[in-house]
Amino acid sequence: MNFPLFCTKTPGVARQFDLIDPAQRQEYFQAKAGPEIKKIREFLAAKNTFIAYLLAKKQAGKGTYSKLFIDAIGEKYTEHLSVGDIVRMVDEELQNKKAKKELVSYLESNYRGFLSVEEVIAAHGKRSVKTLLPTEFILALVRREIERRGRKALFLDGFPRGLDQVSYSLFFRNLVGARDDLDFFVLIDVPREVIHERLKNRVICPKCQTSRSLKFGITKKVGFDEKKKEFYLLCDNPLCQEIRMVPKESDSLGIEAIRERLESDHELLQKALSLYGIPKILLRNSVPISEAKKWVDDYEITPESVFSFDKKTKEVKVEKRPWVIKDDNGVPSYSLLPAPVVISLLKQIAELT
Repeated sequence: MNFPLFCTKTPGVARQFDLIDPAQRQEYFQAKAGPEIKKIREFLAAKNTFIAYLLAKKQAGKGTYSKLFIDAIGEKYTEHLSVGDIVRMVDEELQNKKAKKELVSYLESNYRGFLSVEEVIAAHGKRSVKTLLPTEFILALVRREIERRGRKALFLDGFPRGLDQVSYSLFFRNLVGARDDLDFFVLIDVPREVIHERLKNRVICPKCQTSRSLKFGITKKVGFDEKKKEFYLLCDNPLCQEIRMVPKESDSLGIEAIRERLESDHELLQKALSLYGIPKILLRNSVPISEAKKWVDDYEITPESVFSFDKKTKEVKVEKRPWVIKDDNGVPSYSLLPAPVVISLLKQIAELT
């Protein structure tokens, strides 16, 4: 599945931006999508809203892209709403008598389904990675959260999750009693190799749980274990006193641990792509090497960290170079940083508003 390429090269913008630095990233957004940002802000300031359904494979970066969009537009008008977070929040509510009573009261007034309120709450406690909660229950929870957030544009992450939920999403506004919002799908195409490498190289701090990457988001200090012949990162958090970061056990398998989920996500993307009657925004994370000069600037390509160890000085040297991967068709490609993908998101949403 390869979506169309999107050009982020902009006439008159010759400056190179550090897209990791928040301040420079804001300048980058204004330089490359200033008119579109203004148009979207004016649309939202006039009390218009939208609901964007984020659809992508697991670990594709849905949360990152919506967060950067919100950074560009402003938190006053937009929010990211994760169905997974909403469901996990219910776990906490069920441990508190007052919160549980309020939840049950809300469900009794707003939930409609084939299971009773008591049964869906019991199903919630027994859920697993492979077991989806009843869609009607999810709709009630999301409706409650939308009511709490007030009149804002929303990036809805985690719905639809399965093929049986796609039809629900087409009538989502009516089902949750929401405003007559603009709504659309945001479909994100990320090569499997990108997801595999992200997972395989992810490490976390065992103390503060901060997540980094041995390839794409290293810390200030990198070490080398001469016995194991492997490089490692030291946590930047001052409270952790440079504790050694470690990989999660399941992450070492890369996509093998989530292969079944990736297959179902791929089916969901294909289904959503074939639907009529709802606008679709197509985001692409990669660009063929042979086409890169025409479509993107060099600094928009994801840099890969490559380590070497000097036995004499006992120092680790770090080299940065463009990260080369193969897309799902086997074409040698560059993976893009999140910011240029968000430029595509900004411009496509501006066309809809």
